[in-house]
Amino acid sequence: AVCEGAYDGFMRSAIEDLLKPSAENPDGNSKIEEWRLFCIKEKSIYNILNLCSGDIALRVHIWFPAADEESIKKVLQRLNASQEGQQGAFLGDGAPQAFSKPPTYIRTNEYTEGWQEIINTYGIPKYQEANPALLTIVTFPFIFGMMYGDVGHGTLLLLAGVWLVMNADSLRYSQPALFMARYMVLSLGIFATYAGFMYNDFFSVGLQLFDTRWTKQPDGSYTPNFDSKNEGGPGPYPFGMDWAWSGADNELLFQNSMKMKLSVLFGVLQMVVGVLLRWSNAIYEKSMTDFICECLPMMVFMLCFFGWMDVMILYKWVNPIDNPPSIINSLICMAMGQEDKFPFWDGSVELAKTLMKFTVASVPIMLLPKPFILWYQHSKAQKSSGDHIVLEDVESAGAGGHDHGHGEEFEFGEVFIHQIIETIEFVLGTVSHTASYLRIWALSLAHQQLSLVFFQKTLTMGLEMSFPTNGIVIYFMFAAWFGVTLGVLLGMDVLECFLHTLRLHWVEFQSKFYKAEGLQFAPYDIKKLVTPTGDE
Repeated sequence: AVCEGAYDGFMRSAIEDLLKPSAENPDGNSKIEEWRLFCIKEKSIYNILNLCSGDIALRVHIWFPAADEESIKKVLQRLNASQEGQQGAFLGDGAPQAFSKPPTYIRTNEYTEGWQEIINTYGIPKYQEANPALLTIVTFPFIFGMMYGDVGHGTLLLLAGVWLVMNADSLRYSQPALFMARYMVLSLGIFATYAGFMYNDFFSVGLQLFDTRWTKQPDGSYTPNFDSKNEGGPGPYPFGMDWAWSGADNELLFQNSMKMKLSVLFGVLQMVVGVLLRWSNAIYEKSMTDFICECLPMMVFMLCFFGWMDVMILYKWVNPIDNPPSIINSLICMAMGQEDKFPFWDGSVELAKTLMKFTVASVPIMLLPKPFILWYQHSKAQKSSGDHIVLEDVESAGAGGHDHGHGEEFEFGEVFIHQIIETIEFVLGTVSHTASYLRIWALSLAHQQLSLVFFQKTLTMGLEMSFPTNGIVIYFMFAAWFGVTLGVLLGMDVLECFLHTLRLHWVEFQSKFYKAEGLQFAPYDIKKLVTPTGDE
C-alpha cells in the first residue's frame, strides 16, 4: 500500500509538471503542449525533406505565384547573406517541365474570402479556369434579396451583419465561422433591404414613400393616374411597387405574376452568363473544337428559345395590349410547330418558327461533330508518329472535357457516349434549370405570406381590440410577433433562402461552365500547423 501511494504521488507530480509552463517561458504553453507542437513541426519538416532529391545540396520542385517571384528571391538573398559564407537556398532560373498539375491560387481579402469558400466547397477551379466567385459576390446576395425582400426583416439582418463586422476581433477565435461570414451577412442584409423597397414591403405593410398613382372610385375600384398605355402621359410610381397594391383584393395575383416573370428573367440571364464563361474557358485554352461544337450551339439553344421567352415577357411589359396573348401558349405553339393564332406583333409568329429551327439544329451540332473531330485528330497524330500513341488530353482540357486520355488510349465509343451525356444534360438541364429559378418567386411568396399572417394574428388583433384592453394586449402581442419573427423569418427563413440561393449557383449557374477539377494551392506554413486559424 505504501508503494502504491508513492507511485500515485509520483505520477501526480509528473502530470502536474507536464501541465505547467516551462521555467524559460512561464506565460507560454504547458510542457506537454510545447512537446506536441514540436513533434508536429518536426514531422512536417521531415515530410518536406522527403520530397527533396540530392545528397549534400538538396533540390525540390515547388509551385509559387508568378507575381511573388521577385519577393521570394529577395527573401532568399537576405537569408543567404546572414549565413556568413555557408551555402544557402536559392530559386533556380527557368521553368522546368511540369511535374504535376498546376495548383490554383486565388488571392482573397476579408470580404471575398467567405464567397470564395462557398465556391471551394463545391470544388476548386482548375488552373486559369473562370472563377465563379467573381460574379457570386454580387449575384448571390442579389438573388437572396429577391427571395427575402422585406425592408424590416432586411434591416434586422443588416444590423446583425453590422454587429458581426464591428465585433470581428472578438469572434476571430471564439466563433471563426461567424467571423468568416460577417461580410456575407452584411451583404445579404443590404440586398434584402433593397429588394424590400422594390417590393414596397415593410413587415407586410406597404410604405407610402410617394403619392400613389391610383385613384379610388366610389364603387371601391381603382383607376390609374399614370399613362398605362405608354402613350407619353404621366409615369408610374417612381420607385418599386405602388403601395396601393398592399391589401388589394388582387394583390397576390399581381405579385405572383410579377415575381414569377422576374425570376425567369434573372434566371435566364444568369445561365447565359454561365455559357459566356464557358466561352472564356474555351478561348483561353485555345480549344476551337469546344468553342465551335459546344459553346456556340449552347448559346444558340439558350437564346433562341429561352431568350425569346424573355423577349416576350419584356414586350408585354413595355407594350400594353388590351387582350395580351399567353406566353405559355405561344411557347407551346412554338415548340410543337402549331399555328399561334394570337401573335404579339405582325411577324412574331414567323420569327418564333425561325428561332425554333435554330434551336432544334443546335442539338445535333452539340452531339455529333466533336467526337469525330477528336477521332480524326487522334488518327492524324498516330499516322504522323508512325507508332501507337496515347492522347495527352483528347478534350484539350476544355470546359466541355473531362480530361480523357491522361495515360489512357483513345476510345471513340467512350468519347461518343460522354458527348451524348453532355448534350442530354445541357438540353434537358436548361429546361429544368429555367423552371428551377421559379423557386425565387416561391420563396418570396412564402416569406411575404408568412410575414402577413404573423402580423395579422398578433399586432393587428391587438390593435383592433377596444380601449383600454388594446393598450395592455399590444405589449404581449408585440412580444409574440417579435419572437416568431426572430425564430421563423430571421432564423429558419434566412437559412432556407440561403440554401436555395446556394443551389441555384452550384447547379443552375456553375453547371454551364464550371468543372471544379483543380487542386488548391497550399504552401507549406508552420504557423498554420500550430495555430487553428493560421494567425499569430
